[in-house]
Amino acid sequence: MEKPNLNYINQLARDDESVKQTLIDVVKTEFPEELLSYQKSLKSGNFKNIEDNVHRIKHKFSILGLEKAYNNAVAFELSLREEIMDTEQQKSFNDTLDLITNFLSTI
Repeated sequence: MEKPNLNYINQLARDDESVKQTLIDVVKTEFPEELLSYQKSLKSGNFKNIEDNVHRIKHKFSILGLEKAYNNAVAFELSLREEIMDTEQQKSFNDTLDLITNFLSTI
């Protein structure tokens, strides 16, 4: 499985530690809020809301260097758009959420 990293954030920051820290802070602030919203949407069963949450969260995947997970999230998002809850896609997405949650607690 891919591992989250800060390579893209480092690229964006161009060796400016304050910019790097600002980007990390944005991810660390937004991700838990988006995760909570996703979990609430799952409980409600509203496909449109779940799709919207997946759409927002998937960008964190790419920011953290998780290209394969990003592509899987795109497929999950498309399934949700068709009101299909693919359990394998959901599991993969949820596993990535756990991975990111753990990673963010270390940086």
